[in-house]
Amino acid sequence: MIKLYENGIYLKNGSDIVEEARSEGFDQEAARQGTIAYRILREHNTAETMEKLRIRFDKLTSHDITFVGIIQTARASGLTEFPIPYVLTNCHNSLCAVGGTINEDDHRFGLSCAKRYGGIYVPPHQAVIHQYAREMLAECGKMILGSDSHTRYGALGTMAIGEGGPELVKQLLKRTYDIDMPGVIAVYLKGEPGPGIGPQDVALAIIGAVFKNGYVKNKVMEFVGPGVSKLSADFRIGIDVMTTETTCLSSIWQTDERIEEFYEIHGRKEAYKELRPAETAYYDGCIEVDLSEIRPMIAMPFHPSNTYTIDELNENLTDILKDVEEKARVSFDGQVEYSLMDKVVDGRLLVEQGIIAGCAGGGFENICAAADILNGKSIGSDEFTLSVYPASMPIYMELIKNGCVAKLMETGAVLKTAFCGPCFGAGDTPANQAFSIRHSTRNFPNREGSKLQNGQIASVALMDARSIAATAANKGFLTPADKALEKAELNSYRYFFDANIYKNRIFDAWNNKELKDPTEEIRLGPNIKDWPEMIALPENILLRVVSEIHDPVTTTDELIPSGETSSFRSNPLGLAEFALSRKDPAYVGRAKEIKRLEEARIQKQELSKVGVSGGPDDGTSDAVKDSEAPADGKTILKVLELIKEKYPEVSLENTGFGSTIFAVKPGDGSAREQAASCQRVLGGLANIANEYATKRYRSNLINWGMLPFITGEDHNSLPFKKLDYIFVPGIRRAVEEKSSEIKGFVIRTEDTEKSEEISLKLGDLTDDERQIILDGCLINYYRGR
Repeated sequence: MIKLYENGIYLKNGSDIVEEARSEGFDQEAARQGTIAYRILREHNTAETMEKLRIRFDKLTSHDITFVGIIQTARASGLTEFPIPYVLTNCHNSLCAVGGTINEDDHRFGLSCAKRYGGIYVPPHQAVIHQYAREMLAECGKMILGSDSHTRYGALGTMAIGEGGPELVKQLLKRTYDIDMPGVIAVYLKGEPGPGIGPQDVALAIIGAVFKNGYVKNKVMEFVGPGVSKLSADFRIGIDVMTTETTCLSSIWQTDERIEEFYEIHGRKEAYKELRPAETAYYDGCIEVDLSEIRPMIAMPFHPSNTYTIDELNENLTDILKDVEEKARVSFDGQVEYSLMDKVVDGRLLVEQGIIAGCAGGGFENICAAADILNGKSIGSDEFTLSVYPASMPIYMELIKNGCVAKLMETGAVLKTAFCGPCFGAGDTPANQAFSIRHSTRNFPNREGSKLQNGQIASVALMDARSIAATAANKGFLTPADKALEKAELNSYRYFFDANIYKNRIFDAWNNKELKDPTEEIRLGPNIKDWPEMIALPENILLRVVSEIHDPVTTTDELIPSGETSSFRSNPLGLAEFALSRKDPAYVGRAKEIKRLEEARIQKQELSKVGVSGGPDDGTSDAVKDSEAPADGKTILKVLELIKEKYPEVSLENTGFGSTIFAVKPGDGSAREQAASCQRVLGGLANIANEYATKRYRSNLINWGMLPFITGEDHNSLPFKKLDYIFVPGIRRAVEEKSSEIKGFVIRTEDTEKSEEISLKLGDLTDDERQIILDGCLINYYRGR
C-alpha cells in the first residue's frame, strides 16, 4: 500500500523513480532545483542564497481565534495598513454561544480592521477559512501564510504554510519568514482508488506510515506520479489538507487540466498554470502510494497516526480497543475512567455519533458521496446522530440545488452551516464516554469538547465521509464504505460555483480600495485586552520547573485547550487561566507563584516578605496552596545564596525569575500561538524538551521571548523534577554569542543546599530570532526599531 524509501530518489520525466544508489552520473545539486517546491521557494526568497531563506508571501489568512491577537500585536508594533491581501474569516467562534458578547465583539473588531487597514472580512457561516482560501485566494505558483495549522493549498498549486500569529505579524510589517531550505519529499502516487475509497482513507494511510518516524517532519511533501491524474481536484484537496498531521512544513502538487477546471469553475482561470517537476528532479525521500491498494481507514483515539484499516479493526476488535484503553490510561494519568469495550455489541463496534465537517470533510464530493450511500435509508431513532457541515455557502447552495441536502435530511441527518467547531471541540460535543466518528482533521483528547477536569471524556476516530455514511446506514455499526457500495451506487455530480453569495456578503477593501477608510475607529469589545508588558531577557535566569509531561507527544490542545476556552482568545490574561488545565490543573497556580516573585523583584520589594498569600483572588490553586514546596521569597533567597557561592556576582538586579515546563515532544497540532503566549504572560521564560514536534510551536516560543531549550537527557531519568529550580548563568551573553551549549544548575526543592550541573541547547536560531529572545518578545523587537 505504502513504501518509504530509505534514501533520496531521482524522478525522471515525472514518472520514473531512480533510487539514489543507482544514480551514477546524475547531478544532484542541479536536480534539487528541479522540484516544484524549489522553484516556488526561489521565486519568493529575498535572501542572496537558497540555504537560508527569507520568504515574502503573496497573501495571508486568519480566523477569529487568531486574528485579534495578530492585529493587536501588529498595531503595537507600528502597523499602518495591510501590505498584501489579508483575509479575516469567522469560522471558529461563529456560534457566539459562550462568553456573552465576546465572540461577536471580536467579529466586529475584525470588520473594523478590514475597513481601516484595507483587508477582506468573511462574516460567520459563510465559509471555513481553508475553503474560502481555495475558492478565492489560491493561485498556481503562489505562497500563502495562514495562522491555522491546516493552511494547505498544495493541491491547487499553492505552497501554503500554517504558522503562529507572530509570523503573520512579520509579514504585515513587511518583514520575512526566515527558515533553512527545507528538504523535499516526493509523494509518488500510482494506481487509482477503488469504489468507496475517499481522500481521508489515503491521507490516514500516509499519516500512519510517516508520523511516528518523522519521515517528513518540517519538510515539503511534493505530490507527483501518474496517480495524480486519476484524482479529482476535490479528492486531492482532501488528501492535501491532512498533510499537516504528518508534521511536514508544507505541500505542493503537480497540476493539470483538472486543476485548471477548478479555477475556471470559480471564475479565476487566470490563476492556473501547469506545475511539474523538471525532466530530472531530486527528492530527499519518497513515499510511494499505490492508490489501488488503499482500503477504508480509521484513525483510532487519540491521534490521526493511530491508524488501521476498518477491516483490520473489525477483525481484531478486542485487542485494538484494549490497546487504545491502555494508552489512554497512561496519557490521562488516571484522571478519568475510560473504556471502549462497552462499544462492542454482538461482536461489532457500535458508535454514537457521526460528523462530516470542516476543511477536510465538508467538501462537495464528500457530501455528495455520503448522500448517495445513505439515499433512501435511515440513520435510526436511537442514540446515533449524524451532522453534516458543508465547508462554504456556495457548496451548501449547490448541494441544495442537486438534491443531496434533501437525500441527507430524509435519513435523519442534520445539515449545518460552515463552522469549524467539530474540529476543535466547540460543536456537537458527544455524551460522556461516547464514541464519535468524524471526517475532520484531528482526534486529540478534548477535540470533541469533553473535559477531563470535570470527569468527562469522549472519543473521536477519524474516517472518510463515505465510511461514515455507510456506518450511519447501519445505525451506527462500524462499516467500511466499500462493503456498503455493494448495494449502492455513487453518482457523478458537476459543481457550479455561485460567486454572488460572496459578492453580496464579503467585505473586500483590498480589491475595492474605495471601501478602505484609514480613519475607521477600531471597535474594541470589553474582552479585547492589550498584551501585558514583557521584559527583556535578564543577564541570568532562575527557572522553576512547574510542570512535567512525559507523554511521547504533547499537543498544543493540551498546552492550551481549544473549544470554549478560545472565546477568551482576545484577553491574554483571561485565556492564560486555562493553560495546561486539562493536563496539569495546578500549572497556573505554580506559574503565578514564581511570577509574583519576579514582579516583586522588578519593583524592588523585600522578597523575604513575599509568599503564597492564599487570598481568595490571587488565582493560586488549592493544589499549590497545599504544596509542600511553595515558591516564596524566603525559599528563593535561600536558593540565590547557594548560587552566589559559585557566582558571587549574581544579584536580584541581574537575575530574573520565571517558570518552565518540561515535555518530551511538545507542540504537535494547532498553530495557535496561545500555546506559547499563555505560558509567557504567566511568567514563563522557557520550555525544556527532548525535541519540538513542529517548527511552528518552536517559532511561537521564540516570538514570545521564550527560550526553546533542548536536553539530551532521557525523560525517565532527568536531573530535575517538578518544583526544582534551574539556574542558567550568563544566558543573555550565551544567546548573544550563539553558544551551542549552555550550562545550568539544578537546585533540588528537597535539598536547596546542593546543586547539579545540566547541559542545555537552543538549537539553530536566526539572528533575528536571537534578538527577539533578547528583547523579550516580538512586540518589543519591533517597538525598539
